[in-house]
Amino acid sequence: MSETVLSKNDQPSAPETPNAPPAKPAKPVKRSGNGLATFALLLGAAGVAFGGWSVWQVRQLQGSEQGQGQSLQALAERANALQQREQQITTQLSSLPAASELEDRRRLVAQLQGDQQRLSQKVETVLGESRKEWRLAEAEHLLRLATLRLSALQDITSARALVEGADEILREQSDPGSFAAREQLARSKAVLDSTQQPDRTGLFLKLAAQRDLVPQLSAQTPEFDANADAMGALTGEGDVSSRLSKWRDQISKYFQVEFEADKNVKPLLAGQSLSQLRLALSLTLEQAQWAALNGEAKVYEKALDDARSVLLANFNPDNPQSKAMLDSLNQLAEQPVAVKVPDLSESLAAVQAYIQRRNLPAASEGAKP
Repeated sequence: MSETVLSKNDQPSAPETPNAPPAKPAKPVKRSGNGLATFALLLGAAGVAFGGWSVWQVRQLQGSEQGQGQSLQALAERANALQQREQQITTQLSSLPAASELEDRRRLVAQLQGDQQRLSQKVETVLGESRKEWRLAEAEHLLRLATLRLSALQDITSARALVEGADEILREQSDPGSFAAREQLARSKAVLDSTQQPDRTGLFLKLAAQRDLVPQLSAQTPEFDANADAMGALTGEGDVSSRLSKWRDQISKYFQVEFEADKNVKPLLAGQSLSQLRLALSLTLEQAQWAALNGEAKVYEKALDDARSVLLANFNPDNPQSKAMLDSLNQLAEQPVAVKVPDLSESLAAVQAYIQRRNLPAASEGAKP
């Protein structure tokens, strides 16, 4: 920007007026310096902005250089680690055998695996045969146990289960040679199925219930029977005089005469303790319980007969408890406590013969040189 300064010669002159005082020289026109100052300020602001931008750029470059330095350091560390790993791998490779030796080892490993597989198959075959022999021995033992259960306890249910277990073992063999043994086992099982198992536990519990009712029984009144045939031996059959008949009726109320000495005379109990009668009846019922559990038919029948005899002879027959007990004892006497157990010896012999036939080939192979 330029500023034009007018010279004094160029300034317009005022018209001269007569008798006028001389005019004062006019002051030169001053242009404002604001434009220059503004320009200077703008230049300063631009310089400051350029300087700040330069400082920011420098700091950015410094941060970038620092990050690149850290990256270079990390890369250097990784390079060192890779170099160490390479050295380790090189060391390991140097310690490995040669390719020919590796091939020999691979061939030996394959041969060893083949031998091991063949040996495993042989072991499985031997163990399979041994397991079959063990199972056959188990079947024989089951039949022996079934025979023992039948002979000692007459346990039909347990014997049937044992025979079924032995037949299941023979079925697992999948051997046609076991047909005869399985056929005999089927026959034994059919006989066991047709044999009724006595309910000994039920009989024992029913007799125990009757024993609990013994304290409720009442004793019979001790008096003679007016119609007792005490004097029948004095007269012939059908020849009875009226006087003897009256005399007999009178004295029979006080005592009774028995002329048959061989008969078991049981006098009426008068004044005897009722607890002794109940104890005798309870003992006979307990004996019947023991016979029921052990399958002793004769002892069971004898004990029930004795119990009914004691009940009829010494307790009031009109008592409802006595009648109920007598009916129960009559029903229990009809229940079987012993059965005719089947014979399992043929089944046992058939299984033993089958086991011997199976062992013959193995024995002949073992005898060969």
